[in-house]
Amino acid sequence: MSASAALDVIRAAEESSGSLNAFLSIADPEAVSAAQASAGDGILRGTPIAVKDNLATLDLPTTCGSRHLEEYRSPFEATVVRRLRDAGGIVVGKTNMDEFGMGSSTEHSAFGVTLNPHDLARVPGGSSGGSAAAVAAGYVPMALGSDTGGSVRQPAALCGVVGIKPTHGRVSRYGLVAFASSLDQVGTFGRTVDEAARLLAAVSGHDPRDATSRDLPPLDPRELSGDAAPQDLAGVTVGVPAEYFPGRLDASVRERAEVALDWLRAAGAEVRDVTLPSTSLAVACYYVLAPAEASSNLARFDGVRFGRRVPADSVSTMYEATRGAGLGPEVKRRIMLGTFALSAGYYDAHYGVAQRVRASIRTEFGRVFSGGVDLLFTPTTPSPAFRIGEKIGNPLDMYREDVFTTPASLAGIPAMSVPIGHVDGLPVGGQILAPWWQEARMIHAARILESAGMAT
Repeated sequence: MSASAALDVIRAAEESSGSLNAFLSIADPEAVSAAQASAGDGILRGTPIAVKDNLATLDLPTTCGSRHLEEYRSPFEATVVRRLRDAGGIVVGKTNMDEFGMGSSTEHSAFGVTLNPHDLARVPGGSSGGSAAAVAAGYVPMALGSDTGGSVRQPAALCGVVGIKPTHGRVSRYGLVAFASSLDQVGTFGRTVDEAARLLAAVSGHDPRDATSRDLPPLDPRELSGDAAPQDLAGVTVGVPAEYFPGRLDASVRERAEVALDWLRAAGAEVRDVTLPSTSLAVACYYVLAPAEASSNLARFDGVRFGRRVPADSVSTMYEATRGAGLGPEVKRRIMLGTFALSAGYYDAHYGVAQRVRASIRTEFGRVFSGGVDLLFTPTTPSPAFRIGEKIGNPLDMYREDVFTTPASLAGIPAMSVPIGHVDGLPVGGQILAPWWQEARMIHAARILESAGMAT
């Protein structure tokens, strides 16, 4: 599908009564036609691509799903957006998201919830729900998202597409509006493993404008392609962490994960039980560290430099009124949690302890990977997509949706979700985790799962 054709499909779908509300802004048709004419022969070759609305673009608004930035236009462009354009990709629109990336369902967007294409009464996941839904609905073959605690992998699983979170530092964060800087990472979606991997290769590589960017060359698309991949998993050891298969795991998800493990065995992999004891602490650790960083990063949204400003008689009153009017309830909740965790008298008891737990999680992954395990396999989510409104009133229930994705984010390792089947018409995702910088190994294993799934 050409970018212009994709744009027509998106416009017709998003303006219809059955809109998924996947897009917050759509590119100008003339600009898309011009980009298509000059796309060249890069590895993305005129591919229409959707971009999560927390990545800065020059030609479209960057709202982060927030009323505070409703009219904001960035004066610069994110490195990943520039790189996808350089590779011949064409941005056709900006996708809906939980406000400032804070959510697991896209229900926290100030511009309305995105619907899951597989069941319009259910959420697409979050916070990159718009990107996942756009790919799942066939509007675009690829999309960019961001993953802080699972915001690419979780919606990929719930929407039945492929989602990749690379190693922290593999892809530039320059132009990604910060939520939690030590965790944030740009990730990719695709209908297939090859599509998600190709987009990752296009946007990867060192960027001196990002202090967390590792000085490594871009990923080689030839090394990530199916042509370069082994045709089986002979000699590969896949670890199965017991902590990711608790008694409360949804029975249907457990069943699909067991089937996926059988596929890995059939491909020649040795499947071995392992343990990652600190996994049980990961959600609590994440919801101390990420809000703490968010409380600092979001201090800039004060009505002084850019974004919404509510007039008031004094500066302090203006700050209070602006942030009260511009930020949604979940963002306010996390700012308050983060401010509390960093406050005098509580820092050591909360933030300091969480940092030590994070170090333990990272150490445990390192121990398992250095002990002869090449990859780990887990469910991506504890259940298929839940109904809209089902969890939004209980933040703890919502936060538990991240139970299987936050450990990889805290450790900074690469992880991805790949479809492993359906339950009652709803997709189920399996998560593959790899050692630091071993994206190619992870992607090749995901391709094996993908092939097995398509053959059944």
